[in-house]
Parts: sequence; structure tokens; C-alpha cells
Amino acid sequence: MKQWYEELFQDYANKYDNESFTQGTIGEVDFIEKEISLDKSVKILDIGCGTGRHSLELARRGYNVTGIDLSESMIDKARSLALAENLKIDFRIKDARNFNFKESFNLAIMICEGAFPLMETDEMNYLILKNVCSSLKPGSKLIFTTLNGLYPLFHSVKDFVNSGTEQGKAGEDNFNLMTFRQYSIYETENDKGRKIILNCNERYYVPSEISWLVKSAGFRESEIFGCKLGAFSRNDKLTPEDFEMLVIATK
Repeated sequence: MKQWYEELFQDYANKYDNESFTQGTIGEVDFIEKEISLDKSVKILDIGCGTGRHSLELARRGYNVTGIDLSESMIDKARSLALAENLKIDFRIKDARNFNFKESFNLAIMICEGAFPLMETDEMNYLILKNVCSSLKPGSKLIFTTLNGLYPLFHSVKDFVNSGTEQGKAGEDNFNLMTFRQYSIYETENDKGRKIILNCNERYYVPSEISWLVKSAGFRESEIFGCKLGAFSRNDKLTPEDFEMLVIATK
């Protein structure tokens, strides 16, 4: 049986590029470039790359990029977009829970919940971080975003549930305080015009958990910031008003 994220992204490549949360690519890549000091020799791994929006923009700016994603349709579109612009990007169909590039990269990115924290168990999310770490050279960075557990805590479970989210209707959400998992029903149409109803399950993390997970996965340090679409910045302190957090981990 396919998980909700597998079913959603099976035929969603065209609609995905029009989603509001995919519109901040330029500013996000500007930030990524600053983190690597505009060094064009850096080899970049884009995990959960989707249709390749970050990979494509990085390649346009002259970087060597490999993008991996679980969805065949997403990778197919990413390859088509790269071909249309004559960009050389190594797009591969890979499961983030099962890969190891053996210290081949200088930077990994995992933006907009690319793989982490969508997995159905905490162990799977942790395995993704382990795989990323093993694929990075010593001294390299991982830049990723994830759901901020302070947000539902601060707004109270009741207010959070009744407000609804982009991936669920009001009254149909269920945030579990014991597991920090958000269960929601998401209704949409795929690229083929077929209506799909998905039971989503996403993991929220508090900062202390992320710091511990990153260190346990093999990174020596991590920094956590607030996350604003298309405007990543080290100047943004994480607050309970941030729906996501931006994490920079160094191996």
C-alpha cells in the first residue's frame, strides 16, 4: 500500500510547480549560495528535489548538482526542464531512506519538507539524516527545513486544529501531543484531473529534538533559525510563530 506522499506525488508534477510554497526558489538559492561562499567547485545534493526547482536554479548559476526524489513523475519533469535549458543535472529516482553516496558531496539541501519529516515513523526520518551525513564530506553542510513543533504548542492544540492548514480542512485535523504528528485530510486533483483524498501524517519537531537528531546522525553541530518562504536568513530567530524552522548542520 502506498503512503500518502507517494500517492500525491505520483501524478502531481505540473500542479506542484504552481503551489504557493514553491514560489520562493530564487531567494532560497540566494541564501544557499551565501552559505557556500559562492564556491562553484561545491558538489550539491538536493534531496526530495521534486521537479528540481532548486537544482535547476543552482545549475543555472554554474553549480554541480545531483537531485534525488522518490517520485518518477517528478524526476521525469525535472529531467525535461533541465534538457530544455541544456542544463547538466544528475536527476535520479531514489528513496531518501535508502541511499549512500559515500562522502561525495560538499553540501546537501532538503527544502520544503523534502522527504524529512514526511515519513511515517521517527526511525525513517532519522535514517534520512544518517544517509545524508554519510554522503557528505567532512566539514560539509546540510541545509534543510522542517515543521516547527513550537507552533502548535504555542497556539494550543485546539486553536491549531480548528484553524485548518494548507494540507487539511478545518475540523478534520488531529494533532497528537504524544507523537507530535499532525493527521489531516487533503483533497485535491492530480495532473490527470482525478480527485484524490489523502490521509496525511507529518511529524513536527521541537528545536531540542532536531539538535539531538542531527548530532546523533553524525553531524558535529547545528544551528536553527526561523524559516520564511523565499527569504531564508540567519538573522531570523526561531519563534513559535514560525510554521517551519531552518536548520544548518555541519559535519
